[in-house]
This record gives sequence, structure tokens and C-alpha cells, in this order.
Amino acid sequence: MSKQVIEYGGEAVGVVVPDQDRLKFLAVKYHVWDLDKQHFRSADEARAAIRHLLAGQSGQNQRHHAAGITAA
Repeated sequence: MSKQVIEYGGEAVGVVVPDQDRLKFLAVKYHVWDLDKQHFRSADEARAAIRHLLAGQSGQNQRHHAAGITAA
């Protein structure tokens, strides 16, 4: 295992680095900060977690926009 840059939408959002027998995600963008220092079995598993996290944030932003709430 070696370190890998993890991208989302063409933008680097973090890296995974070997940590014992797993990969630890280190976030470099605020919008994936909730996943910082979490461990994954593979880079693909980390990417799936990022997609899941950002899909939830997107849905939350859409609900707030519909209710007239804007993100700061």
C-alpha cells in the first residue's frame, strides 16, 4: 500500500495513507472534513464514503434552499 490522492469531481479532497493494515483518510478540503482520520480497506471505499457524504450534504443544501435558508 502507498499513499494516494483522492479526488472528487476533478478536485483533490484528501489522501489515503497506509496505517497498519488499513488506509487512513486525511482531508485537505473542508467539505470532507467529517471523514478526516477515518480508516478504510481501500481507496475505492474512501471514495464511496466521500460520495455518500457529499450526496447527503447536497440534499441538505437543497432542503435548506427550498425552505429559504442559505448556507453561510
